[in-house]
Amino acid sequence: MPEVTTHTRSVPLGQTTLELSWAAGTDTGRRREVNQDAVLAAFPLYVVADGMGGHLGGEIASASTVDRLRAVVDGGAVSTKNIEKALSRAVKDIVAHPETTDEGTGTTLTGVYLETQTEEPHWVTLNIGDSRVYLLRDGEIVQVTTDHSVVQELIAAGRLSPEEAENHPYGNVITRAVGPSDSVKPDYLRLDVLDGDRFVICSDGLTKELTDFGIRHFLEANADPAAAVEAMMAAALENGGRDNITIVVLDVTRRDG
Repeated sequence: MPEVTTHTRSVPLGQTTLELSWAAGTDTGRRREVNQDAVLAAFPLYVVADGMGGHLGGEIASASTVDRLRAVVDGGAVSTKNIEKALSRAVKDIVAHPETTDEGTGTTLTGVYLETQTEEPHWVTLNIGDSRVYLLRDGEIVQVTTDHSVVQELIAAGRLSPEEAENHPYGNVITRAVGPSDSVKPDYLRLDVLDGDRFVICSDGLTKELTDFGIRHFLEANADPAAAVEAMMAAALENGGRDNITIVVLDVTRRDG
């Protein structure tokens, strides 16, 4: 894994100043030959994409999605409308690529962006698939996004417990993705911007190896985002590294007045 670096950004918002710091890392893991994950961590958008598909299909799908979203960031207008336009373009890129003929080609997408065009700034989470956004707030860690997966649907229907889901044979089967045969409209959720919040955005390569408690432990043990990413990555690899692993840690400091 390349060296992980913490980046910072000061965001003046009227009577409020946000100090953001973040770091991102990705690793192929110990059992895969190719890293089909892609990551974008560039203010104000922080996302992880986990590709799937035969040969190079998944790698192309995740890279195409992140490239299209990077163009939205460069254009300076991150919004749900522009995100969905970018995802539609990414689907066209995936369909047109000669290496993405596999029917199951696609990618998850999850992350957050800072919405500053409203009177009160807020975070917007976006999600398609089973990559996840976690929020550590006041010592409690919460999975903010809801997985689009077969096991999550079984849990919601009361037919499977979270403990049973961990080793379910359909554990890797997702019900929504950015790809030729799926809708590209993510689920969105708005969150208040609070001082001290810490976000973790990750592919399922992390959550296969670390529990929510484990993620919280490494956040609490490492105040610096880069150190937290490296610690979680090392633990995930030590626990088996069965899939590609991608992690973003984003910290929020809010100063009012």
